[in-house]
Amino acid sequence: MHSSSVAQPPGDTRTSGKAVIYRMVMPGHLCPFGLKAKDLLERKGYEVEDHWLTTREETDEFKSREGVKTTPQVYVGQERVGGYDELRRWVGKSVPSDKDTTYAPVIALFGMSALMALAVHWAAFDTLFAWQAFGWFIAIAMCALAIQKLQDIESFSTMFLNYDLLARRVVRYAYVYPFAEALAGVLMLAGIALWLAVPVALVIGGVGAVSVFKAVYIDKRELKCACMGGGTKVPLGFVSLTENLMMVGMALVMGYQLLAG
Repeated sequence: MHSSSVAQPPGDTRTSGKAVIYRMVMPGHLCPFGLKAKDLLERKGYEVEDHWLTTREETDEFKSREGVKTTPQVYVGQERVGGYDELRRWVGKSVPSDKDTTYAPVIALFGMSALMALAVHWAAFDTLFAWQAFGWFIAIAMCALAIQKLQDIESFSTMFLNYDLLARRVVRYAYVYPFAEALAGVLMLAGIALWLAVPVALVIGGVGAVSVFKAVYIDKRELKCACMGGGTKVPLGFVSLTENLMMVGMALVMGYQLLAG
């Protein structure tokens, strides 16, 4: 059920199995947090009494009367739970913070890169696991990481300058790095111009590995990793070091194949 009137939130009718939500549903704006709050309540087994605030005037009147600054507002039993973040805490779920560190972007990127490499290998050879698939995984991951950086080069370069040794000496290197990573990744994926891809990957991977090792394990600095772009909340450390070492390893293998061929 829903109502567009701003009635006083019900009192005695609120039981542990019933929740009341007031949320903005306007012709030009449907509040996403209101939708999320309603969905969360329903998934937790609550019968939801859904009140729509269909105009700015209704919304302002509701906020003034209830003494709140935002909508949606959720009521359960005799208690005003609050907005979406408060509801998440109330049902025992965590609320992400801008200051929190997370490895979720890294897991998503490398996980999808691995699946893409396996899919391409299957399409090409009707098999999943082989050294070629591992090489494609690294090349695809390099391309995906380059995309993350190229979305906002200014933010990336600012974060990169916090720890990269070469970028601190030659600032323009921080702007060149994403393009170099993309170039090496594409060439390695295609298996062409390895005479160019191999030294590029060796330089950026080698300098990156040394820079990360110094910043994290020698200087003991707590920094965010620029590998996922300028807005990352991924901490600089083992993952960043592994990324660079994988790039170096890939370059060494391809360099050997190039010389042997």
